[in-house]
Amino acid sequence: MTSRFIQAAINRSRTTLLVMVVIIIAGLSARLSIPVESQPRVEVPMFIVNVYHEGISPEDAERLLVMPLETELRAVEGIDEVIGFASEGSASVLVEFVADYDLDDALLDVREAVDRAKPEFPSTAEEPYVREIVADEMPVVQVNLVGGEVAERIVYNLAREIRDEIEAIPDVLEGRLQGDREELLEIVIDPTRLDVYQISNEELISTILRNNRLVPAGSLDTGEGRMAIKVPSVIESAADVFDIPVRSTRDSVVTLADVASVRRTFKDRVRYAHVDGNPTMTIDVMKRTNASIIDTVQQVKEVTETYRSRLPANVRMVYTNDQAPQAETQVIELQGNIVTALFLVMIVVVAAMGFRSGVIVGASIPVSFLFALIFIHQLGYSFNFMVMFGMLLGLGMLIDGAIVVTEYADRKLVEGFDRRDAYTLAVDRMFWPVTASVATTLAAFVPLIFWPGVAGKFMLYLPVTVFAVLAGSLLYALVFGPTIGSKTRA
Repeated sequence: MTSRFIQAAINRSRTTLLVMVVIIIAGLSARLSIPVESQPRVEVPMFIVNVYHEGISPEDAERLLVMPLETELRAVEGIDEVIGFASEGSASVLVEFVADYDLDDALLDVREAVDRAKPEFPSTAEEPYVREIVADEMPVVQVNLVGGEVAERIVYNLAREIRDEIEAIPDVLEGRLQGDREELLEIVIDPTRLDVYQISNEELISTILRNNRLVPAGSLDTGEGRMAIKVPSVIESAADVFDIPVRSTRDSVVTLADVASVRRTFKDRVRYAHVDGNPTMTIDVMKRTNASIIDTVQQVKEVTETYRSRLPANVRMVYTNDQAPQAETQVIELQGNIVTALFLVMIVVVAAMGFRSGVIVGASIPVSFLFALIFIHQLGYSFNFMVMFGMLLGLGMLIDGAIVVTEYADRKLVEGFDRRDAYTLAVDRMFWPVTASVATTLAAFVPLIFWPGVAGKFMLYLPVTVFAVLAGSLLYALVFGPTIGSKTRA
């Protein structure tokens, strides 16, 4: 069976070489499509549950929020660790499952446990929020607007505008603004005027609340269709607040502007962002899962640089936590190592076997690498240092089969065999020895596939890459190499 297959491949050399060309093109396309990252993307089932309660103390948050959550979560199967955090105004619980647990099932189990704990929360607590923790949530770059003697609102509006432009980039998942404060309308009541108009604080607050509502008024059927009717009374601007009637008499109407002043301002600061000791507003840029770090950061900088000329005189734009240079340097260095190793291997092979045989053997390296990249792309892996290290590790092993087959064929050529017969006989004779050699090499990496925990997911990239490289080398040594050799003249 093996002999007939090899004979058919060599006899139909054009088809065989066309398949090799298709593999080369597909491999190049896969390389251009694979996202570049510095670290392998390892999915660990970790979740954080946040519950907010305005004004609650850390002690009460632990007793009323954290403990009910921990009690229900610890009963969930597959959880490795539960850690609770209580702080003023909120509580958080970190849930970590075992590494092999399914992410979808883990998320469902956590949400069910949180639902069971909700009846024990205070009625004034906000709805619990369950969020999955993933490595891609780390910012790939931070855009900082460092302001000097500039109004906070100017920097805030500019940061929001830049963030909206960044989030319009297809490869960007989210841009989170740090160092900002929530806007609000501040009403400063004049007690003297309240006494003059004989208005109490409770009456004033109640009036504002009643005038900030959206009242549904049913629907209207016109015979041609039905439309919803609403009575809007929502405060949208400072002018809406000024015109709120607080008290009316037969002769006049007392509005809020008569007893208080209203201005736009920010909430009191509860968090700070600094760059080099200077206050700043920071945009944390998170990329999408399958996006390249280098391309994403480059697109973000192209957008932000258009705003540099529009910045106020005392505002500087600074990039921090830029992950692109590290990823690019790592990729370039490892790719350089692969090219250097390829060059040295070619020198040794050509010196030992001659130019013709050396070229036939050396061609197995790029073909095997491109074959491996097809598998890596289909598996959804990124082009990270573990993948490149696996390629570098398999470099010295992948040409062994091609050397054995080519050397045996050269010996038969010296004995007077025809090129086609010589390579057919070489593949038929060396098929099982070459296959056994590749299998014994792969056997050394098989235990890494069953390595448990997070470390096992991290190390899985290595045996998979080596397996794909050696599979490509086996295909070249037994099919493509003999086909090329049978068609080339000495």
